[in-house]
Amino acid sequence: MGRTEFVEQLRSLVGEVEDLGDGKIAFTYTILTGNFAGKSIRLGFQVPEDFPLSPPSGPHISPRLLPNQSGGSHPSGGIHNSAFGQDWHYWSRPIPNWKSTKRTVRDVLAHIRHLFDTA
Repeated sequence: MGRTEFVEQLRSLVGEVEDLGDGKIAFTYTILTGNFAGKSIRLGFQVPEDFPLSPPSGPHISPRLLPNQSGGSHPSGGIHNSAFGQDWHYWSRPIPNWKSTKRTVRDVLAHIRHLFDTA
């Protein structure tokens, strides 16, 4: 399973997925709800080899939508520079209750939709 399974599931849902190397993947994502609704971004994840046992970290987002802020909580806190590059930032937003989900890419994307709905 692992990263390959994540990418296959993601491709079936969003189409093109770019492998950036070192376990990093990215794709184009249009935000559907919230303050950034209608905005097209690049969304990235570092996918662990033991997916679906462990969820991906992230998300990594380009372009930067909010300023970096290490402390605090969502929506403005926990935003850092990203290992994906200068035009990216990392939102530290672990998926709550991962073990109680079906542990699929659909669950990851539902988490992302919720993040943007509440940003």
